[in-house]
Amino acid sequence: MTLAADRSRVRRAALSIGLYVGIASAVLTVVGVAVLITTVSLRARQESVEHRLGPPHGAEVAWVVERDEVIGLVALLGAVGIVLLGVVAWLAAHRAVAPLAEALRLQRNFVADASHELRTPLTVLTGRLQVLERRLDRGEPVEEVVGRLRTDVASMADVIDDLLLGAEAAEAPDGAATPLADAVRAAVSSLEVLAQQTGVRVETRVEAQPLVAVPRVAVTRCVVALVDNALQHSPAGGVVEVGVGVAGRTATLRVRDTGPGIQGISPDRVFERFAHTEGDRERRSFGLGLALVRDIARRHHGDVTVESTSPEGTTMLLRLPRL
Repeated sequence: MTLAADRSRVRRAALSIGLYVGIASAVLTVVGVAVLITTVSLRARQESVEHRLGPPHGAEVAWVVERDEVIGLVALLGAVGIVLLGVVAWLAAHRAVAPLAEALRLQRNFVADASHELRTPLTVLTGRLQVLERRLDRGEPVEEVVGRLRTDVASMADVIDDLLLGAEAAEAPDGAATPLADAVRAAVSSLEVLAQQTGVRVETRVEAQPLVAVPRVAVTRCVVALVDNALQHSPAGGVVEVGVGVAGRTATLRVRDTGPGIQGISPDRVFERFAHTEGDRERRSFGLGLALVRDIARRHHGDVTVESTSPEGTTMLLRLPRL
């Protein structure tokens, strides 16, 4: 959000709270006066009053109310009014702090998302630097590694930009068109170092060449998160299969691991923030990464689901609108 947008939102919230308190107070006052008038009218009684001064005109009828009853009624209505105004003040305060609570939630989510999203690229950079050091020690060419380092740093910058767009709840830019297969190959290539460290082989199968109506950086974030999650849950010597296809007007990406499957939690809940599987001791586990994939997919009118899970492995299915 820009500063001007934040100020406008604060002004609207202040106006809303002011109107809420004013209208509620006015309603309580009108109701209290109406109750007082009605009660006094019902409790009043008629009495004949004779004129003792002036010419005789007989007697007149007057409405009389007991003073003690009026005082007691006013005191009761005052006490009820104070309680009701306290309730109104509490509700107004609750509404007033709601935007602040939402802002704090978004801030916490952004910090958590940024730390999670940057962890994998930083791990990749660390692996690249280790490869660079070994090649320098052996006097081998380093141009390829340096070039990949530049690409990884540029990808980190793109991820940060996309995180900021997501924090602002911005819509996907018009005209976005990304070859899904190319983005998948680039993302898998960037995770080669992690795959080597975990001893897992990544196999890519491209059955179609769909164009998706999603920015490339958003597609890359989804692929990296899904493949990284599969690497984390596949044992050494296992295989992660990445498949690209189409289904009607939808492009599909399937990522299958050879892990033990989802245990101790419903498959529908693995996309919730900070969800964990039973006995999960991995540094990331199910949770933030998959939650971010769902957020990105839905922001671009797609979705992600658990297509299947068993002791032989889990398959994640990402669906994105294609052009």
